[in-house]
Amino acid sequence: MKWLLRGFLIVLLLMVGGVAWWLFGPHPDDVATREAGRLAASENLADPALIERGRYLATVGDCAACHTARDGVPFAGGHEVPTPFGNIPAPNITPDDETGLGRWTFADFWRALHEGKGRHGEFLYPAFSYTSYTKVTRDDALAIFAYLKSLAAVHRPAATPELKFPYSVRQGLAAWRAMYFQPGVYQPDPARSAEWNRGAYLVQGLGHCNECHARRDALGGIPAQPPLSGGEIPAQDWYAPDLGTQAHGGLEGWSGQDIVQLLKTGQSAKGSAFGPMAEVVARSTQHMTDADLAAIASYLESLPPRSQPRVVEPAIDATAMRHRGGEIYGQRCAACHGKDGNGVAGVYPPLNGNSSVDEPTGINAIRVVLLGGFPPVTAGNPRPYSMPPFAQSLSDADVAAVVSYIRHAWSNRASPVLERDVGKYRQTPMD
Repeated sequence: MKWLLRGFLIVLLLMVGGVAWWLFGPHPDDVATREAGRLAASENLADPALIERGRYLATVGDCAACHTARDGVPFAGGHEVPTPFGNIPAPNITPDDETGLGRWTFADFWRALHEGKGRHGEFLYPAFSYTSYTKVTRDDALAIFAYLKSLAAVHRPAATPELKFPYSVRQGLAAWRAMYFQPGVYQPDPARSAEWNRGAYLVQGLGHCNECHARRDALGGIPAQPPLSGGEIPAQDWYAPDLGTQAHGGLEGWSGQDIVQLLKTGQSAKGSAFGPMAEVVARSTQHMTDADLAAIASYLESLPPRSQPRVVEPAIDATAMRHRGGEIYGQRCAACHGKDGNGVAGVYPPLNGNSSVDEPTGINAIRVVLLGGFPPVTAGNPRPYSMPPFAQSLSDADVAAVVSYIRHAWSNRASPVLERDVGKYRQTPMD
């Protein structure tokens, strides 16, 4: 309760400061936006090559994931993005005049991606990842805009965000933006290769990977920290692991080919994609070119080593719990994942050294044991093997025991989980 009160007071103060900034602060002319509009006027948005390039880039950015309701028309909106502050409906981005982008100019679209502002200059909620999309180049933004304009118009009015006061006051975002947002198109590093720069651009910009794979604070911002160092996905009860491949990184020991295989097929020798990442692979990364996937791998392989993770042993008899977990593992898991935890290549993912097993929270392993694991269906792996759920056959204590066992077996050295941790996620849906 004290934490909630403190958080409310902080946000309220920020909101007041934001309103003051909005009312009395400087408002320089938006030269870049006007220039984008002027240049776009000379472009042929109906050019098939431009539209096709935009289609590919929209796929890379996984735009349909948020802007498509379950079983709905792609890009017509209706999906609600969950946040700790309430649900935010993603808008219709088909070219409908009244409810979509029909009356938007490219200058409007560029301002949304680059500055996080709507058509009328209103602040957009950062559930729309403009903190990453600001790095997208003007040419790529224009191609995406041309593609969206080429879609069939769908009339679907936007819902109202379900946010409580003070989060519902858009002007309060001024202070949030001052703390966490700096507009700026990606600038290539001349000391790096063209492949590395392409990978950095995709990961930092359109791929918006840091939006999930980084820790967020109580205000929903990403504080200063190493990029892609892992974090719990807000309001979704999944942990997006650290993506570093060097010492103590979440992908330590992964090769570039391992990364490419996971993004292309949803499965590699080091692990499989589950939860939100399975959707990313199915909708986005499996459709990327081999060159772009290799570029992403090149960039991830360059991330710096991480500090040694701290293993916290709870005030329980972890040894006895792990012993019980080892018995359950032998009875329920070893037939597929092996006594050595190394799985079966191309069939059952390894648990030994798996980033989803030894991530700091234990959330991912708990949820997969309870609710099952379902890799994505991809062109490269059209009939993936799935893991059955054990929620009906294992108690919370049993799940805690077996998860604690695999998190400390073989080369894994992660903290055990508690029975109460399991109870929190037993009823949580997979998606």
